[in-house]
Amino acid sequence: MGTPNLLSTAGSLALAGCLFTGPAFAGPVAPQPQSFAVQEASISQLQAALTSGELTSVALVEMYLARITQYDKSGPRINSVLELNPDAVAIAAALDAERASQGPRGPLHGIPILIKGNIGTSDQMTTTAGSLALAGSVPAEDAFLVRKLRSAGAVILGKANLTEFANFMSYQMPSGYSSLGGQTLNPYNPTTGPRGVPVLTPCGSSAGSGAATAANLTAAAIGTETSGSILCPSNFNSLVGIKTTLGLVSRSGIIPLAHSQDVAGPMTRTVADAAILLTAIAGPDPNDPITLTSIGNRPSDYTAFLNPNGLAGVRLGIARQYFGSNAETNAIVEQAIAAMQAQGAVIVDPATIATVDELSSYNSSVLLYEFKQDLNAYLSTAGAGITRGSLAEIIRFNTANRPIALEYGQGVLLNSQLQSGNTIRLPEVVRDRARDLTLSRSGIDDVIAEFDLDALIFPASSGAGIGAKAGYPTVIVPAGYKSSGEPVGVSFLGRAFSEPQLIEYAYAYEQATQVRRPPTSTP
Repeated sequence: MGTPNLLSTAGSLALAGCLFTGPAFAGPVAPQPQSFAVQEASISQLQAALTSGELTSVALVEMYLARITQYDKSGPRINSVLELNPDAVAIAAALDAERASQGPRGPLHGIPILIKGNIGTSDQMTTTAGSLALAGSVPAEDAFLVRKLRSAGAVILGKANLTEFANFMSYQMPSGYSSLGGQTLNPYNPTTGPRGVPVLTPCGSSAGSGAATAANLTAAAIGTETSGSILCPSNFNSLVGIKTTLGLVSRSGIIPLAHSQDVAGPMTRTVADAAILLTAIAGPDPNDPITLTSIGNRPSDYTAFLNPNGLAGVRLGIARQYFGSNAETNAIVEQAIAAMQAQGAVIVDPATIATVDELSSYNSSVLLYEFKQDLNAYLSTAGAGITRGSLAEIIRFNTANRPIALEYGQGVLLNSQLQSGNTIRLPEVVRDRARDLTLSRSGIDDVIAEFDLDALIFPASSGAGIGAKAGYPTVIVPAGYKSSGEPVGVSFLGRAFSEPQLIEYAYAYEQATQVRRPPTSTP
């Protein structure tokens, strides 16, 4: 059994001499009487209802809170929401008043958005990465992308559960588990096996963001990825996910894993919603210097690329090396490729990536080394509201509270603490990072140049590793469902800052196929 969600109970929790007082989930919330059906509603549909007066932002927040009570904390108990924003209704009311007096700020005005539990907010919520060791932590400032969301008029509904420390804590930890939040389930099959492990994985560290969005517990969500943690949960939850170019979206104020690969991006039910969300959060941040590379490399509005004819004449290479042995997955992806071809895409099959074998034949030291450095830097600068000041302190807390903090151990934390920071190893890390970049970027760039391609196609999220090392973007879109009901997606990967083109291809495919269907467990 996993640890139950400690934030779902009111009051205080005494932990080995440490007193944690956290916001509690409210009881059942009855939404205002509305004819509007929130399930599968797009951001544009929600905005239209808000503009017409059919809906208020307060009523919309209450609808999602009611669904969270009904499906996340009872019923199938998806357990995707780590913490709710106690100010959400008040923020929505203020935005309703602003709409009445001044009009909407834009497409996100009054729209409830869930953010991953490692994304910082300086409010009544905590920022913990799902760790009991960081329970009660409140950073001094909002993450940069949170400030951008608030400026766009979004309502931060709450924090999504995640695999603890973005799945960099234990070698045995299942996706979607955290000591603070317990186990997130996949709404497409919310059943568990031994030790409460999901039968169908919610996948990746952004599991809560994926499950909540799939179950219509939020209008959309923000996830983070180091290698697969937006793409994999989007695949298994039948979502659109954008793993952004390294440098397009700021990481300031996000509990890090490794700066060489960390990104943040949208997780939504439609490509249009993803484009709206990406428009709001993209852009340079002086406190995250890599984002300065986005200047001159991004459009002001990604929705301008929602072209239903966007596949006509596009040259797509099939990364056949990444197809696995599952016949159902392969058949679904083959159908997706045929649909793209029917929309006018030129298919190059196979498009062989020469460096795949080299990339998969060695273990890079980069993430293990950078984690300790980056986490300690975050903890030392996030402000006095952070409850632990270093990775070493977190490890000591976990060891002292083993029964509740270490359901699956902390092997990765221990390895990072022991190996990272040793200057003797630094040349190895520098060498491995250079090798990561050379093999991933040359592999992608060379095959794109050889076949004059616009993008590469991968089954499900299988290209996440090479794209993560390169820092290149990927957009994943629902492609179908296996006989068991398990979702399968198809991914478009391109060169740096090619999000506009990838959105165009993904939107054209989505509009031609209309594959996504909501999970039956959360009607």
